[in-house]
Amino acid sequence: MFKEFNLEKLTDSKVLLEKLLEQSKNEILKLMEIENKTYENFVMPYEEIGEGINDFVTPIFHIDSVKNSEITGKVYQECLPVISKYETWISQNDNIYKALKDIQSNYKTTLNGIQNKVLENEIRDFKLSGSHLDKDKKKRLEEINLTLSEISHKFSQNLLDATNDYEMIIENKEDVKEIPVSDLELAAFEEDGITKYKFTLQIPSYMAYITYGTSREKREELYKAYCTRAPENGKVIEKILSLKNEKVKILGFKSYSEYSLQTKMASKEEEVITFLEELGHKGKAKAIEEIEELKQLAAKDGINDFRSSDMAYYSEKLKKAKYDLDEEYYRPYFEQKSVLTGFFEFLHQMFDVKFVEVNAQAWDEKVKVYNLLTNDKEIGRIYIDLEARKDKRGGAWMNNWHSHYINAKGDKKLPTAFIVCNFPQSTKTTPSLLRHSDVVTLFHEMGHALHHLLSDISEPYVSGISGVAWDTVEFPSQFLEYFSYDKDVLKLFAKHYKTKEVLDDEAINRIIKAKNFQSSLALVRQVEFALFDFKLYQDLYKSEKEVQDLLDSIRAEFAAMIPPSYNKFQNGFSHIFAGGYSAGYYSYKWAEVLSADAFYMFIDSKNIFNKELAMKYKETILSKGGSANMDELFYNFAQRKPSVDSLLKIDGIIS
Repeated sequence: MFKEFNLEKLTDSKVLLEKLLEQSKNEILKLMEIENKTYENFVMPYEEIGEGINDFVTPIFHIDSVKNSEITGKVYQECLPVISKYETWISQNDNIYKALKDIQSNYKTTLNGIQNKVLENEIRDFKLSGSHLDKDKKKRLEEINLTLSEISHKFSQNLLDATNDYEMIIENKEDVKEIPVSDLELAAFEEDGITKYKFTLQIPSYMAYITYGTSREKREELYKAYCTRAPENGKVIEKILSLKNEKVKILGFKSYSEYSLQTKMASKEEEVITFLEELGHKGKAKAIEEIEELKQLAAKDGINDFRSSDMAYYSEKLKKAKYDLDEEYYRPYFEQKSVLTGFFEFLHQMFDVKFVEVNAQAWDEKVKVYNLLTNDKEIGRIYIDLEARKDKRGGAWMNNWHSHYINAKGDKKLPTAFIVCNFPQSTKTTPSLLRHSDVVTLFHEMGHALHHLLSDISEPYVSGISGVAWDTVEFPSQFLEYFSYDKDVLKLFAKHYKTKEVLDDEAINRIIKAKNFQSSLALVRQVEFALFDFKLYQDLYKSEKEVQDLLDSIRAEFAAMIPPSYNKFQNGFSHIFAGGYSAGYYSYKWAEVLSADAFYMFIDSKNIFNKELAMKYKETILSKGGSANMDELFYNFAQRKPSVDSLLKIDGIIS
């Protein structure tokens, strides 16, 4: 059975969490008293205690991202030091560390590969947490970890507050004449008998104006507001960098980047830098050509000082001119419910997974809940929250709640996950109409979810996305993305929400042809972000100026166009300052090599709906979770090592 999402006692969370953690601590102390510790009598119950805590804590932290309020923020702040203190007690507990090492030493030859993987990961993580250090160093690490949790949350909250605080009001209809009707309806409001239009920094609203806004000055105003959000985060970044540097020095590493690679597939810092620089150099020449095309188009409008705030607007015009592709034309064909229905049909065809909507409690009335079935047996549950709201953090993500595993009593526990996006809102008169880029995002996040939900591993610590190396965790999500550009896949759900007419071949071909539009610009942009992140953590950058200087030096080498000096992109770079991607943002490109190569196998088979290959992928990759290293799992699937060329070919950078 699935646990229901219920936060009726949210305000009591701190007290309830303290009780749960005290109970968990006592249970672990009892396990420590066992004289002859084995995998069955020590490791399995130890994992289950961890799962119980995750079960309780995940909704508390999740709700602060999807229904942010003073109450959720207060509860988050109350619970954070409580859970941090407990996690530090665990991770720095030398007795648990020694017990795990003894079990590994005594039973390694009799344990199976999955059990050995659990021990290998846990022992490594204990070392990385400083369990072997003296008391004073452990105490300092505890203080650092708690402060980092608090200020990372502060970074995120500053960004959310800044996003919500800004509004651009437009009265002149000339300034909104190119805005699509569906976006204009959402922006319009009446004041003193006059229709006015409000644009915000929420992504659907921001993208509507920056892409279609007629007024160049208003685009610049909005762009500047977006990339100067939360200036106070500059100081937060200084603090984060200082603390992370101090932490890894205590642990015996020369840099945070070196520390970060201990849990990655990449083994050396030079390997990451070389990989990124190679991609950046291969993509830059074509990226500059792509910028020149935009400048030439803008010059026809008399613009000879092309700016970063012009890019989205002229990119959209160029895309339309080159491919006759207007994102707005497609939106009536990508109505949210229709997309979900067809997407589920595709997943059933490929992986034998049915999605059945259930009436279950969630955090918002627009959240849909589905049980996943294989051979009519329930195997997991997913919560899907797609529409933008003011109280919701920006972006898109998958969050795992429960893992698939079999407990010490032999009971099977089923996995659950959340998918969160920020797609255009539905109203009483208009359904949520997605852009094709939103469809791609949905496929991406579902790739993560399936990686978690289709696991058949019996150990929770390596089931689903648990225990997966961070630089390979994007592989299944990027792999599924590629299918969102296939004609036959799109025809499953690209149906006009009023007429039910299926999107015609010519219109779909325009999407496919436009897939690699500005792919080199996208590549060098990702390389810029990834190199900035990785190099930022290779040394200690002590001031906002030093951080900016590093970013500027990377842009000088790889960017096709240098943004204005007021652009403080870093103050909004949540992935590395408020998420888990510190010294790991390169993972997107690293994993893309695997995903592109895996997708090429479907292309080479001449059948995108190759069920035999899809089921092999499900069995060798998705179902195995983190139970083995991804290079080994990929080899089992493809019978060869991955090739960087597949990525460059699929992006149209090489032929």
